[in-house]
Amino acid sequence: MDFLLDGPEDGPVTLLLAHGAGAPMDSASLNATTAALAAEGLRIARFEFVYMASRRSGQRKPPPRAESLKPEYLAAVDALSASGPLIIGGKSMGGRVASMIADDLYSKNRIAGLLCLGYPFHPPGKPAQLRTAHLVDLKTPSLICQGTRDEFGTREEVAAYDLSDRIEMLWLEDGDHDLKPRKSVSGYSSADHLRTVARAVAAWADRIAR
Repeated sequence: MDFLLDGPEDGPVTLLLAHGAGAPMDSASLNATTAALAAEGLRIARFEFVYMASRRSGQRKPPPRAESLKPEYLAAVDALSASGPLIIGGKSMGGRVASMIADDLYSKNRIAGLLCLGYPFHPPGKPAQLRTAHLVDLKTPSLICQGTRDEFGTREEVAAYDLSDRIEMLWLEDGDHDLKPRKSVSGYSSADHLRTVARAVAAWADRIAR
């Protein structure tokens, strides 16, 4: 399995991140987020699910059901073989898949936490199709970074969900699914939000990995 590695090799924590359903591990969004996280001294490893990796050779495979990707994520954890504290997660679907395997790994002391960057609480335009059943009793320390106007789950929508008290939410004002705000509306830039995310993740990771 191929990994994209960023940040200091001796970083105190390693983040294993998977991509979203429609964009690769080196998408502009993940590149920018990774750069911000690495600037805070975190070690980041990114990987691709097979269907996305196959697109690099011209095979246009659609994303499979998130549940079917759990074995691939577990294989990535095994292949990475992180020496220090490990936090799993990812962008959108990647974070969702990680959330499905987190508790089993956490119970075995294999991970310290779960990081979701724009969690897809429901498909856009379908707020009744919630993807939160497994989040109600989640035991793994978790941080979800979410834009307040994310079409996969706005701040108002998420406030009504029954979520585990192990889940912390970091809200980015006026952010979309990529956490990007409309500067003319919010007064913030994408860089502002990514710095906020990176600093919050670094502080949270330090707290849970002790």
